[in-house]
Amino acid sequence: MRGLLAATALVALGACEASNQVADTIARERAKSVVNSVVNQRFPGVNSAPVTDCIIDAASAREIVQIAGASVSGISPEITQKVIEIARRPEATRCIAQNSLILLGG
Repeated sequence: MRGLLAATALVALGACEASNQVADTIARERAKSVVNSVVNQRFPGVNSAPVTDCIIDAASAREIVQIAGASVSGISPEITQKVIEIARRPEATRCIAQNSLILLGG
C-alpha cells in the first residue's frame, strides 16, 4: 500500500510540474509579445527579438505574469515603465550588449 501511495504521489507531482511548465511557457510567450511591442515602440528599427529575450530572462516570475497580463488588458504606462526598468538591470544590459551584432543586423 505504501508503495502505491508513493507512486501516486510521484505521478501527481510530475503532473503538477508539467502543468507549471505549460503555464510558465504561456506566460513567457504572452509577456514576450508585450515586451516586443514596447521595444518596437521605444526603439523603432531595432531587431526587438534579442532585446525581448534579454528582458524576459532578467524578469522575475511575478514580473513576467504581470507583463503577460498586459497582452489582454493592454499596455499601460506602468507596464512600459516596468519593461524599461527590467531592461536597465545589469544582467539585461549585459545580455543586450552581448547581442549587439544581432541588434544591428550583423
